[in-house]
Amino acid sequence: MKGTMLVPLLLAILTGAAPAPAALIAAPPVAAAVHIAVLPQDHGEASPDAALPQEAQDHAEDAEGHAEDSEHSEEWGTEAMMHHIVDSNELEFGSIKIELPSFPPIRVGRFEIDMSPTKHVFFLWIATLLTILTVWFAARRASRTDPGEQAPGGLLNAFESFYVYLRDDVALANIGHGGEKYVPYVVTLFFFILFANLLGLVPFGATATSNIMVTAALALISLTVVEASGMSELGFKGWLGTIFYVPQGLHPMMKVVMLMIMTPVELIGKLAKPFALAVRLFANMTAGHFVILALLGLILTYGSFTKATGIAAISGSLLLGLFVMFLEIFVAVLQAYIFTTLTAVFIGLIRHAH
Repeated sequence: MKGTMLVPLLLAILTGAAPAPAALIAAPPVAAAVHIAVLPQDHGEASPDAALPQEAQDHAEDAEGHAEDSEHSEEWGTEAMMHHIVDSNELEFGSIKIELPSFPPIRVGRFEIDMSPTKHVFFLWIATLLTILTVWFAARRASRTDPGEQAPGGLLNAFESFYVYLRDDVALANIGHGGEKYVPYVVTLFFFILFANLLGLVPFGATATSNIMVTAALALISLTVVEASGMSELGFKGWLGTIFYVPQGLHPMMKVVMLMIMTPVELIGKLAKPFALAVRLFANMTAGHFVILALLGLILTYGSFTKATGIAAISGSLLLGLFVMFLEIFVAVLQAYIFTTLTAVFIGLIRHAH
């Protein structure tokens, strides 16, 4: 999505934009002031304000320039930036727009569930497909490679490096004994979030993880896995102890006091974990989008090939935008790693609670 914005922005600067309505409205009063200043003068007398028409013309040109800047600012305002961030019911490929199918909502009591696909859902499907293909292709190559005679190479080597690191340094290191059964979830979660993050950097793409609903769903899935792992390891009674925590050896009255104090704290702690996961991923992916869109907006607002300031605005915005794009690649990998690592940490904490 962001990579395709540079071409239309440069074309808009090269071809020029239509004058804003504000320019058309501001020009007649300036011209009227010129005529009013000229009419009282006699043809034979030299006007002390002979330079007024030229000055008025200069002011008119400045007003037109400010009007064009105002028009560019309106073209690339908050609504234009939000258009590239928020979800929609259509896919955009430049000037081509494809409407996604719409289904009647499903009623469940007083609630309605809309199952119609959106742009972010479409790219979540692509991220899912890429995750499946990556794992399948790596497993297929591994089954055809003799580990005693041939070293893995290419995609298999890259996937194996990621897999070994996620297994040994993320899952097993943070979950501890019995963490082997959580390795598939940890690896799948990492690659799914990674592909969802990176799809927003390809032309005509969209970052589904910049949608708080998507990150909240991922956080709720992780919360379910965390609590289910705790119940499996500790039993139902032991799992309740992670909510209603009472230290051993306390007086019965102090137990009541501890329950009144610690139970809300434990519940808030359980809810704060998925909340932090969802907001962190959403905020980081959305912030990068706004930075790039703001930098590209400077080209429309101040960019020009006829002025030094305009050339500086274009070159500076492009260089900074390119830097932020590379930074976004790093952030996409980092946020996938942080989300996965914290999920493994939470699983390990509840399995060894108290």
